[in-house]
Amino acid sequence: MAELVFFAGTMDSGKSTLALQIDHNYRRRGLTGLIYSRNDRAGSGVLSSRLGLSVAAVEADDATDFWQEVVTRRTHGERVDYLVCDEAQFYSVAQVEQLARLVDDMGVDVFAFGITTDFRTRLFPGSARLLELADRVEQLQVQSLCWCGRRATHNARTVDGRMVTEGEQVVVGDTEAEPEPAGGVGYEVLCRRHHVRRETAAVAGAAELSPETLPLG
Repeated sequence: MAELVFFAGTMDSGKSTLALQIDHNYRRRGLTGLIYSRNDRAGSGVLSSRLGLSVAAVEADDATDFWQEVVTRRTHGERVDYLVCDEAQFYSVAQVEQLARLVDDMGVDVFAFGITTDFRTRLFPGSARLLELADRVEQLQVQSLCWCGRRATHNARTVDGRMVTEGEQVVVGDTEAEPEPAGGVGYEVLCRRHHVRRETAAVAGAAELSPETLPLG
């Protein structure tokens, strides 16, 4: 039985790595699928993980019709057994419903990956619809950590290291820039306590969780 599965987690929880692993496992079993990415850190038409792995992908955008794309490919004799959809929080409600229809009417397995809430702790429309329609919702077990060492549960948007709570819901920024560009948009994962207090690592003057050991000799 085909399924619509939503893998949810904060930034840095291994969503893209798991997406690549699922694609690898299915291909090893002789199945053929499509990988969709959107706003990947490595550029357009790529699905990449922070571990350095990457594969070519189809770039999804607001105009993508998943139902029609699969119908067109199958009409031309291509096999499409499954879809891997990264950054699915950016999908529209209609696009999520297209994915559910592919599962129900065409027997295509769909594996969607994304974060549930934005920097204001509000659900993305795509994630909300996935929570409503998915056959299974899997919370990723790899925990990202707040600067304080607690489990990170919230995604914060930062400008010059300071958390902001206003602006467009979708703004592409860097999660790894060291230091963050002046006036540039970045993102940081925080525990609920420090998200409520708007205490980012820069504001708190936090050091590394595990300081480097002193050099020997």
